[in-house]
Amino acid sequence: MATYQNSRYNIALPSGAGGALVHIKTLTASSSANLSFVDGASDVVLDNTYRTYIFKFINIHPATNVAEFVFNLSIDSGSNYNVTKTTTSFGAYHREADTSAGLEYDASNDLAQSTSDKYIATNVSSDNDSGCSGCLYLFSPSSTTFVKHFIGSSSRFDSNPDMYHNNFAGYANTTSAINAVIFKMNSGNIDSGKIKLYGIKDS
Repeated sequence: MATYQNSRYNIALPSGAGGALVHIKTLTASSSANLSFVDGASDVVLDNTYRTYIFKFINIHPATNVAEFVFNLSIDSGSNYNVTKTTTSFGAYHREADTSAGLEYDASNDLAQSTSDKYIATNVSSDNDSGCSGCLYLFSPSSTTFVKHFIGSSSRFDSNPDMYHNNFAGYANTTSAINAVIFKMNSGNIDSGKIKLYGIKDS
């Protein structure tokens, strides 16, 4: 299969994989109620400049124990984060004590035409050595023709304690342009961590 060289990251990508990641914005949490990316605000780009956007979550640490890290979408520049979504998810876990492990369909975190927040990582421990990391891909958010698809994954250290890897996907059931995304804990603040937004050039 033909490849081309991505000079910025010095890796070979398969042909058709799209262009380089272009860093747009980094937000850093410090006892923050939420981290939000709004197109046109604070140098954020979330429009038809790129067809694919990636959010990377790095060492997200909750202030409240057993909190859920969630996101939602907006079509009105962040005035409301309540876009209707249908989602699905599954995950694998392994207990720290090696007492159990498994792969499971996570029906409890499904949304079915719901405006509720979508879970990225559940039951995240607030222990000092805990937290979660992962990514979210958002496709063609500026389209006014099609619904907006997203996929993502996260790894977390939770209160059991165990390591849990979650994979999720869904679509925002709107033909209006998505122009803002919010990330938060369902209880308490984001104690620390970073979220980086990238666009994929020529994707």
